[in-house]
Amino acid sequence: MNDINPDIFAVIMAGGSGTRFWPMSRAALPKQLVQIVGESTMIQATVARLQPLIPAHRVLVITTAALAEETRRQLPMLKREHIIAEPVGRDTAACVCLAALVVEKLSPGATMILLPADQVIRPADQFQRALSAGVEVARNGNLVTFGILPRHAATGYGYIKLAARLPDVGGVVVNKVLRFVEKPDEATAKKYLSEGGYRWNAGIFTWRSDVVIAELETHCTWLTEALAPVGAAFGRPEFDQVLNQVYQPLKKISIDYALMEKAANICAITADFEWDDVGSWDSLYDHLPADAQGVISRGEVLSLDCKDSLLMAASGQLLVGVGLHRLSVVVTKDAILIIPKGRSQQVKQVVDALKAKGRNDLL
Repeated sequence: MNDINPDIFAVIMAGGSGTRFWPMSRAALPKQLVQIVGESTMIQATVARLQPLIPAHRVLVITTAALAEETRRQLPMLKREHIIAEPVGRDTAACVCLAALVVEKLSPGATMILLPADQVIRPADQFQRALSAGVEVARNGNLVTFGILPRHAATGYGYIKLAARLPDVGGVVVNKVLRFVEKPDEATAKKYLSEGGYRWNAGIFTWRSDVVIAELETHCTWLTEALAPVGAAFGRPEFDQVLNQVYQPLKKISIDYALMEKAANICAITADFEWDDVGSWDSLYDHLPADAQGVISRGEVLSLDCKDSLLMAASGQLLVGVGLHRLSVVVTKDAILIIPKGRSQQVKQVVDALKAKGRNDLL
C-alpha cells in the first residue's frame, strides 16, 4: 500500500446528539449520521474530504456506544477497531486524551488531526492544504488550532485572539495564540470584529500524540493517569472492559478548559476554506439550493406561493406548503416542526420540553 503520509492520523469526534436538528436528528441517529447537506451523511463527507491526505485505514472515530454500530455501517472502509465507543460522554478533554493514547499506541510520536464529524467545509483541496500546514507546524512540538476569519459578530462560537505572526507555511498564515475566549455576548463579539486579530474557533486541532499527552500530563494529570490503562489495552480483548471501567468516573471537561487555555506552545492556522458548523436549521439556508422564491425543498414537497422558507419531508411523506413566508418546516414519520426563520436555536428548548414530558420516544 502506497502511504504518502504514514505518520499522520485523523481522529473524528462523532458523539454529539445534534439536538438543534430535531426532529430529523435523534439520539439514535444524530445529525452526523443523517443526510442534511449533500448526498452523503455528514460523517461520510468528513471522511471523504480527508482523502487522499489521510487514507481511510488511518482514520479513527470516537463515538458513543449507542452510535457505534451505525457508524461502522456507514463507514465500512474504516477498520472496525478504529471506531471506538465511549461508554458515556465525558466532553472533549477525555475524547482527546483517549484518541492520543490510541494513536501513540499505533504509531509513537505520530501527528494527529482532531476534527468534528458535523461541519461543512469546502473545497476539500484548500482544507487539505491548511491541514498539511498544520501538520508541519505540529511536528515541531506545537499545539495547532484552526481559526476562521469572522464574517459577522457571531455569539455561538468561541474566539481565538492571535499574537505574533509566524512565517507562512505553504502560503498558509500561521500565528502564535495569545488566548482563547469563550462564546461572547453580541456587544463583545462586535468589539472583537472592530479590534481585529480574532478568529472563530473551528474546533479542529493538530498535534503530535506524544506532545499532547505530555501537555495533558502537565495540566490535567488526573485525566492521563486515569486513561493510561486504556491506551495500554488498545488492540487487546480486554480493551472495551478497561475503557468502561476507567471512563465512568471521569468528570466532564472540555479540551479548551483542560488544556488550550493553559498551554503556552499554541499556534493558529487561519483557514482559507469555507467553514460552517451547521448548528441549526437556519444555517442550511446558506448551504442548500433554493428556487427563485428562495424556497429550499428536500423530499416530496409541493410549494405554492411560498417564499424564503425551508421545506423538508421524510421519505414517504408529502409536504405541501401554501403561502408560507420565512418558515422552516420539517416533517418526519412521527413529528412535525414549524418554526420561523431566525428562531431555530430554540429547537433545543423543544427537546428539553419533550424530555420534561417524558416523551423519550420522540428523542
